[in-house]
Amino acid sequence: DKFRFAALQSEAGQALLAKFNLQKLEFDTVMLIQGEEYFVKSTAALIIAKNISGLYKILYPLIVLPAKLRDLVYNMIAKNRYSIFGKRDVCRVPTEKERRKFLVE
Repeated sequence: DKFRFAALQSEAGQALLAKFNLQKLEFDTVMLIQGEEYFVKSTAALIIAKNISGLYKILYPLIVLPAKLRDLVYNMIAKNRYSIFGKRDVCRVPTEKERRKFLVE
């Protein structure tokens, strides 16, 4: 319950992008908004990893690397995510508890 989600192309996502004058942001990345700041790509992913349970926390120290280098790796993983993590044939329907985590306008 630390995060809420919105697709960047949704009304809620578009409203958040407009707030930061980012309407032309690519839709194939992760974006994290904390207060009046936003983070994208590897910076967003690492901050999220730091704040969720599990072994992902151990990735956060990578934040000290230059963002250009981190984003290069992020882009490579994003481009190959299906071959790395697999792809399902059907989309899973979120539970009611999971649905409450999505911003809807």
